[in-house]
Amino acid sequence: MSVLRIVFITPYPQGEAPSQRFRFEQYFPLLEKAGFNISIKPFLEGADWKVIYRPGEWTKKVKLLIKSFFKRSMLIFTLFSADFVFIHREAMPFGPPIIEWVIAKILRKKIIYDFDDAIWATDKVSESLVSRIIKWRSKTKAICQWSYRVSCGNQYLCDFASQYNKNVIRNPTTIDTVNVHNKERFDNSKKDNTRIVIGWTGSHSTLKYLTAIQPALKIIAENLPQVDFMVIADRDPHLNLPRYYFRPWSLQTEITDLLKFDIGIMPLPDNEWSRGKCGFKALQYMSLGVPAVATPVGVNTEIIDHSKNGFLCGHESEWVAILTRLVEDADLRKKIGAAGKETVINHYSVESNGTTFLSFFQA
Repeated sequence: MSVLRIVFITPYPQGEAPSQRFRFEQYFPLLEKAGFNISIKPFLEGADWKVIYRPGEWTKKVKLLIKSFFKRSMLIFTLFSADFVFIHREAMPFGPPIIEWVIAKILRKKIIYDFDDAIWATDKVSESLVSRIIKWRSKTKAICQWSYRVSCGNQYLCDFASQYNKNVIRNPTTIDTVNVHNKERFDNSKKDNTRIVIGWTGSHSTLKYLTAIQPALKIIAENLPQVDFMVIADRDPHLNLPRYYFRPWSLQTEITDLLKFDIGIMPLPDNEWSRGKCGFKALQYMSLGVPAVATPVGVNTEIIDHSKNGFLCGHESEWVAILTRLVEDADLRKKIGAAGKETVINHYSVESNGTTFLSFFQA
């Protein structure tokens, strides 16, 4: 029996982007154990990826994008022996889906199309016409139509994809609770006069979501001097808060840094883009026994059972009340944290979702 080959077409290098790490890269050992041969083909290589997200250097960036475009175009000629082509988000970050069309219609390969955001929409309020044309977001609909199966991170995304493809599978963003997120934040030993850390983690593209709850955090800072505020990201948002600390994100220190949180927050606006989010921040907090406090938008309302395994806050007064309660009650933090961890293990872990992921590559 021949070994089946899966080619993963991705935007980013392996091990760099959370969407890739927690949607499919952590399943590579499972696929290899099941007998698949896998390879990953990023649009941007490691060194190029770092340049693209640095400020300035526009000439160098344009050259890198042109190089990546031609390299991606040549990828087509390496796919003849592939049994499945797993495409995360898009083959190229601009222009129409020509690569996907060739793979589906000319090479007639089985595409597994995966996305974890409402990528047919945007969260940029004043996006220019030129930018909309370059992004060509209508490609999402077309790729869904051409795909063998579609992998979506939540029901909202599934509902969109189901308009164009009958083989849509809900594949939640998951956490490796055995090998990576395998520690727990026990804080019940803390006394009332010790420091309590309210934390947030994410990328530069989601830092703007912190702005909405800064007034609530300022009230917390004024009324509860034992509270520190910590952000883990690839860029410092320079929050106007006392006792604020920034920690640059690093794969090597990610878990250690997250374990410094006593409370994890996930504010979101209520719009089409946010409803496509897959609750990753909340899941990270919960997997480590850190109580999560999130806006009741999209999948957050499915992951979090309010006041049982986490908390949902809409208005400023709710954020202040719930964060104050958690800061002042160590036993509540421990109870909610433990319940959140159990939720992740049972419903949003690699172990609980392994069978679903393998089903994408079955006849």
